[in-house]
Amino acid sequence: MFTGIVESTGLVLDTYTAGTNREFWLSCPFLAELRVDQSLSHNGVCLTVAELAADRYRVTAIDETLKKTNIGSLQAGSRVNLERSMPALGRFDGHIVQGHVDTTAFLRKRIDRDGSWALFFEYTPAPGFVTVAKGSICVNGVSLTVVESEDSGFSVEIIPYTWNHTNLSDLKEGDAVNIEFDILGKYIAKLLQKQ
Repeated sequence: MFTGIVESTGLVLDTYTAGTNREFWLSCPFLAELRVDQSLSHNGVCLTVAELAADRYRVTAIDETLKKTNIGSLQAGSRVNLERSMPALGRFDGHIVQGHVDTTAFLRKRIDRDGSWALFFEYTPAPGFVTVAKGSICVNGVSLTVVESEDSGFSVEIIPYTWNHTNLSDLKEGDAVNIEFDILGKYIAKLLQKQ
């Protein structure tokens, strides 16, 4: 389980195809603390550390992950938001994030507010894809508060700290991001569908 509070950004060093999978070699500031079989959130996608080397680590994205996320578009030189799973005695600074991306959304508009940034996203609606104003949403692994909520989109406001310490500042209009909707909202939507 994650909280959506990005710990650091990492750098894709190399990527290649292996059957229907995509393999990624990355570097990160806490490489010495990683271990094989550890869960690590990459832009909100939970991937398992499969191999460690002196200056890098490897993860695998299977076909299912590649179909539902933007991970397959990463190339050497891409920055990714990283978060290690929450320790049992850790603080819960964001919201419940599983690392199970629901879909991708596209950045429709980006506005510089001279001290913060407004980002407007659009996605294809589906049952369980629910946002509410002042609710939580996970964008590329970052726990954010929804400002405006629509049936097929939402907006968020980004503070300078988050802008400077995540890859949200790299986004251009039209770019795809990974979206994980709030798990509580998904459960409520499922229960209401059954009634």
